[in-house]
Order: sequence, then structure tokens, then C-alpha cells
Amino acid sequence: MSDYAIEVKDVSKMYKLFDSNLDRVKDSLNLGRKKVYQEHFALHHLNLQINKGETVGIIGTNGAGKSTLLKIITGVVNPTEGEILIDGRISALLELGAGFNMEYTGIENIYLNGTMMGFTKEEIDARLPEILEFADIGDFVYQPVKMYSSGMFVRLAFAVAINIDPEILIVDEALSVGDVFFQSKCYKKFEDFKKMGKTILFVSHDLGSISRYCDRVILLDKGHKLAEGIPRDMIDLYKKVLVHQVDVDAIIKGQEEENFINSSQQDQDEKVADVIRNATQSVGGTALEHNREDKSWQSYFKINPNLNEYGNGVANIIDFKVEDEKGNLTSAIEKGTEFTITSKVKFHSDVENPIFTYTFRNVQGTAITGTNTMYEQAEVKPAKSGDCYIASFRQRMNLQGGEYLLSISCTGYENGDFVVYHRLYDLLNISVISHKDTVGFYDMDSEVSVSKISE
Repeated sequence: MSDYAIEVKDVSKMYKLFDSNLDRVKDSLNLGRKKVYQEHFALHHLNLQINKGETVGIIGTNGAGKSTLLKIITGVVNPTEGEILIDGRISALLELGAGFNMEYTGIENIYLNGTMMGFTKEEIDARLPEILEFADIGDFVYQPVKMYSSGMFVRLAFAVAINIDPEILIVDEALSVGDVFFQSKCYKKFEDFKKMGKTILFVSHDLGSISRYCDRVILLDKGHKLAEGIPRDMIDLYKKVLVHQVDVDAIIKGQEEENFINSSQQDQDEKVADVIRNATQSVGGTALEHNREDKSWQSYFKINPNLNEYGNGVANIIDFKVEDEKGNLTSAIEKGTEFTITSKVKFHSDVENPIFTYTFRNVQGTAITGTNTMYEQAEVKPAKSGDCYIASFRQRMNLQGGEYLLSISCTGYENGDFVVYHRLYDLLNISVISHKDTVGFYDMDSEVSVSKISE
């Protein structure tokens, strides 16, 4: 028997992109010798091994190939090249309700999914009470699932996937739906699985969960494996990839030029580390060096395409950045660490009392926290036309782990009336990486003492 639960050997996946349906028909009928499609490789000669009993996270930007890889591992799609070796029974939760029949009731879908996984009716009968208890959706389990809310849907889907005693559990972003208590119950089940020696393959944009629960992390980009290692190192590298402080193409080229096939795992790791180190240095080093080259800060960030921007034009925010405690430009901040929000504002008219602000909102649109130079009683001198100001807010990140939207603005008061000179609403997505969450929006950072006393 192999020590690996999953082996991915030189796997590639190519999709054909057609300009029209007619081209698709021509290709299917093999009409003509001319190629009528473009080749898009979602995965390029991917090699990786997942040890039995490991919890492995896979991270990467959108389009990196994460979901494609999981679909190939679970047999949903076939690879164009290469092979997948699986040692153990897989239970997969790739998409919300994947494999569910919308017309069936929850109970009927439990038996449908169990049968598809190879269980007999008697085996499903034995597991049914545990599934129903975990899902905790009450009498809705007897209603068609098309009537379910997204939260109820994922509760049932996850309850089925995790309670049929798999040897390998594969989860793709399934926990982004559901309340914090259900997520806590799911992660408790993860920990139970780990103690039982199960294998978990976990894809998520929640870097806090990746850091907290994974033994090892694999970083993908453009269908290539950039690197793999301990969660902290891979998350740090991913943060640099997000803000273009790593030359990804140089890493990929360097890996292709190296001979990894006949070298040991340690030699491979050292070669990859050298390639990454060189590629990171090749982009110019630190943010300060980029600034000296007059490259804008904002060019390193992914700006919200649905940004809400408005103001009277008296001032303009011409640049902005978010830095972690090490001075790295990043949109991912580790909870409990210091970070800085900076905006650069150009004034086109005189402004007596400019106010600089920032606000964090959750993805539902609720303002969670924020401040401004007026609240902080910071000294801000009157601005003259043509002046350029830089406003920086440095603070400790105490928000719970998760995704937030950052807004910044320059405002003021004229003749007693509030005026917005320039506001960038929901400008950036900020990910908070957390190793410990409490209840609510932020952490009180409590110091706890418990002692036993005699009655």
C-alpha cells in the first residue's frame, strides 16, 4: 500500500475555447484541418502528493486551477494528460449541493448521495440520525431542497459529506455559507477527522482557516504549482503574489528549466526556494524601492470593479496603500498585528479643514469600524490649491478573521455643511487572517484567568 492518499502525476488540463458555436460544431465533426479553437491550460504538468492523515490546503488567485484540480481528483472531469492515484474512499463537497436533485426532499437526497458513494440502504439507515443531527434543519429535511435557503442547503450537503465515514475529505469553499456556529461545528469535525488519521484536502480563500487547520499548503498560480510548505510561509508568499511583488512568470520559467524529476524532495524544495527567491528579488525588492521609481502604490492592489466613487472634485485621492507590520504592501492582514492605511490626496482649491477617513464594512454592507483625523484629533493644517497631503492611519487589527471592504475619503465642513471632496467606497477587499476568533465583529483581546477554589 502507498503512503500517499492522493498522487497527482504530471497532470494537465486543456480546455478548448471557441469563437462561435459553428466552430464548436466543426471541431466536434472534425471538419477541416485548421484548428478552430484556442487552447487554454487550466493545469500545467502538475505533480503533488498528499500523505495519509494530512490536512493540506490549496490556495491561489482566481483562475489558478484549484477547483479544476479538485474536480479531476474526484473524477468529475478527466485530465488531458497525466494520472491521478487515489488510495481511500473520497467524500467531496465541491460546490453547494453538487449531486443533489432539487426536486427531491432532503431525506431522498441523503439516500441518493449515499447510494452514489457505494453505501447500501442499511448502511445509510445507520448513519441517518447522525447526519440529521449534524445538519440541524428540522422538518425541512422532508421538504424539496429547492425550497431551502443557501445556509440550509450547505448544512445538509456538508452533513452528508462528512458523516459517511470517508477516508479522504475534499472541501472547496463550502464553508463560506452558514453561521459562525455551524462553521465551528464543521471545523470541530475536521479536528476529529485529523485525530482519526483521515486525509483532508481543503481549498479556501479564508487564509485564517488555512493557517489554523492545515499541516501543509500548496500555492497554485496560472495552473502551475508555485510552491508548497508550512502555512505561514505559503501565505506570506501568496500575499506577495496578490500585490504583484513576485514575478510569477519567472518562477514558472525557473521551475521548467530545473530538473525536478530525478531529484529528492529536499533537493526539489531547495531548488524551488532558490527560484522563488530570485523571482521575488527581480521585481525590485521593497515597496520603498518601487516608490522611488515613481510606481504607484495602488498598482499593486486589485481594486473593486464595482467601486462607488464620488465627490465634488475639490480634492482627489491620487494614490493609496495598505501595509502590514513589516511594511509589505498587502490586502491580507494577520489578526493581532499592526497595519497602516495610507492615502495621497491632491487639492485643487483651498480647503480650511480637510478630514481624512477610512471605514471597514463587512460583505453585507454593515459599517464595522472606522475613524478619521477629526475623531483622532490629529493636527491637519489648511490645504492650499496644488498641495499634496499624505494621511496615514496605523493601528492593530482586532477584527475577526474574514473578508472586509475598505473605504477611504477626504471630506470636510464648509459653512457648517458636511462636504465630500473625494470618496472611494468599498475600494479594496481586505482579508483578515486569524488563528483565533471570538463572537461578533471584533476581539476584546481578553486576558483570562481561571482557578480552582475550595468551598
